[in-house]
Amino acid sequence: MGEYSLGKAIQQFLDQSRIKGDIQAMQIHDVWEQIMGKTIARYTDKLQIFGDKLYITTQVAPLKQELIYQKEKIIQLVNEALGQRVINEVIIQ
Repeated sequence: MGEYSLGKAIQQFLDQSRIKGDIQAMQIHDVWEQIMGKTIARYTDKLQIFGDKLYITTQVAPLKQELIYQKEKIIQLVNEALGQRVINEVIIQ
């Protein structure tokens, strides 16, 4: 049986766990205002991750349009904030 550091064991568990997306969504939520600004953060209702997709929910139609135009930038900023390529697609709801 190989030896693992606690950090590596936790990372391996998260990689195989269904809670990984929830934890990453919390990490994104923590930095969302810094990456997107106060106005967008204020009117964003929910952030969720399923697989490699980030789901952003808002009820503000003009904000939905703006987020649709910024999908590639959002992917880049979120992945930079998390320090790894987690998101490959953004879906605006």
